[in-house]
Amino acid sequence: MATTTATPPQIDDFTTLVPKKLVRARPLFDRELVSRALKESFVKLNPLTLVKNPVIFVVEVGAALTTIFLVRDTFIGTPGVGFSLQIALWLWFTVLFANFAEAMAEARGKAQADTLRKTKTDSIAKRVIAGGQIETVPASKLRAGDMVICEAGDIIPGDGDVIEGIATVDESVITGESAPVIRESGGDRSAVTGGTKVLSDNIKIRITSNPGETFLDRMIALVEGAERQKTPNEIALNILIAGMTLIFLLAVVTLQPYAVFSVKSAGAGTVPSVAVLVSLLVCLIPTTIGGLLSAIGIAGMDRVMQHNVLAMSGKAVEASGDVNTLLLDKTGTITLGNRQAVEFIPVEGVAESELADAAQLASLADETPEGRSIVVLAKEKFQLRGRDVSELNAKFIPFSAFTRMSGVDFDGRQLRKGATDAIVKFVKEQGGSEPKGLAQISDRIARSGGTPLAVADGCRVLGTIHLKDIVKGGMRERLGQLRAMGIRSVMITGDNPLTAAAIASEAGVDDFLAQATPKDKLEYIRKEQAGGRLVAMTGDGTNDAPALAQADVGVAMNTGTMAAKEAGNMVDLDSNPTKLIEVVAIGKQLLITRGALTTFSIMNDVSKYFAIIPAMFATTYPELDKLNIMRLHSPQSAVLAAVIFNAIIIIALVPLALRGVKYRPQSAAGMLRRNLWIYGLGGLIAPFPFIWLIDRLLALLHLA
Repeated sequence: MATTTATPPQIDDFTTLVPKKLVRARPLFDRELVSRALKESFVKLNPLTLVKNPVIFVVEVGAALTTIFLVRDTFIGTPGVGFSLQIALWLWFTVLFANFAEAMAEARGKAQADTLRKTKTDSIAKRVIAGGQIETVPASKLRAGDMVICEAGDIIPGDGDVIEGIATVDESVITGESAPVIRESGGDRSAVTGGTKVLSDNIKIRITSNPGETFLDRMIALVEGAERQKTPNEIALNILIAGMTLIFLLAVVTLQPYAVFSVKSAGAGTVPSVAVLVSLLVCLIPTTIGGLLSAIGIAGMDRVMQHNVLAMSGKAVEASGDVNTLLLDKTGTITLGNRQAVEFIPVEGVAESELADAAQLASLADETPEGRSIVVLAKEKFQLRGRDVSELNAKFIPFSAFTRMSGVDFDGRQLRKGATDAIVKFVKEQGGSEPKGLAQISDRIARSGGTPLAVADGCRVLGTIHLKDIVKGGMRERLGQLRAMGIRSVMITGDNPLTAAAIASEAGVDDFLAQATPKDKLEYIRKEQAGGRLVAMTGDGTNDAPALAQADVGVAMNTGTMAAKEAGNMVDLDSNPTKLIEVVAIGKQLLITRGALTTFSIMNDVSKYFAIIPAMFATTYPELDKLNIMRLHSPQSAVLAAVIFNAIIIIALVPLALRGVKYRPQSAAGMLRRNLWIYGLGGLIAPFPFIWLIDRLLALLHLA
């Protein structure tokens, strides 16, 4: 008999899987943020603060030195004070612009932290003391190990685990989601967060944090950047540009005696002033990336937070960009999480409508997602609406792990649905027999990755319901994008290998780990890491904690246990396992942005050499004038134009540093080519027209 398959509604757009965010993205140049960043830019002029950024610290020292000589020259009446004044001002602007870039990134984080801090209150806790008595104390007095009681309307006073009871909890203060969640003792939904609110029932909580160490406290500190540590790549790049700065510093220092010797030998020319030498140094060293590097890292963590993921360190965000292997749970990540009925397959001699009718009646009292999907499928295919069988003195038979079936008895009928072997046993007990073809139908469903659910009416087996794990819409395409990035996806499931293989094939994952235990996950991660690969995974249970701790990027679900959240280096506040894919994309964007702006900065400096070098020595060595390919107006205008461009380009690139370079999934070789063409060649060419234009404006305005 021909059958048709009804497919449940799919999620067409993968982006719909990402829920609303706790921290809304504010406009890039929000007035409040800009005001805060401007003030902070001046605060950061403190040398003790700026010394952490060696490149910009050198610029500040140069600006201070130029200012000192400017004051001296003003008092003794040395010519060219106006030129030195302009150089000094633009050097200070360079420092302020670099500070502004970092301050803007920090301001966004601090604005988020302020929002979170407003939600934090010192609530009153009902602490359980000896003899079961209850005393009320401020939440700030609680210590790890204390027991508290929370009832409907109470604010949970601190992070902890539910050890007794079950309650609905409003976690919108943390997740931004208004829908309440269930928290109960035991299992993977026992963790509660301080500052959230109990809506119904009551629970007993064991506090797991001390004051100032709660999840909300850590969120505030991490979001505002108070605990941001530089990543290994960022440290390496800092060392590189600091080394380049030292080399150029030595080169410029030796130019002064060389210039004196050259002028005396040639009998012509002038010795470069301190302002010109400092200008040369500032234009030679990688000031652009030096001014933007910190902002890039802070903005990367900010983008992760905007996706409602709390990164415990910048290293975790950066590592996600280098991930080679992605471990994804099948249920809730690759599939929708609940099996759904997609097909009624009757045995020979039974009409499909009869099977659908019996299956629906047997499922009317089944509140599981699978049971509801059976009722819906029967309604869609045969217009069978739910009936009120309570009037027929119906007796519902709940599912039992012992019988492995459920159903209903009414009007002399015994309707059952359950595992095939359990239904066959039931039918035989009623005097019936196993119909021909039932085993083959069940085997075919299992091999396709589905679950067979047999249906019986007394001593007759009517057929089988095909329950299927529904792969999320867009999953195959997204996994294909990961493959294009060079990332291998691995599905983890407790299913048997046949079912796992079918789901893996439909979803498009590269590999799968079937019948996986916590030990299997841990060993798989270690095996991948031993091969030189970085691994990312998600988890929510205590049994996931070892694997989360071992993984290079471990994203724990906020609904999970405290052990899981402590083990991971990221926490997804939405508890959406697919978010790991978004995190990887953000990590890639962070690395690409840093690489692109570093390339742009270094190539930028090459162009500036053609402006300053000829201007400094052309009068002494006329042959060097051939390098003045831009035909700049005068030595003074050339130097000043280069310094102005050097300052302005930092502020011009702030939006790119904060937003990040647009990421397109492609191979590493493809990204490198794109990076070199756009930011390498662009960085080499861009300064020429802009320096030329600034030079002409300076000449027109008689400023040089």
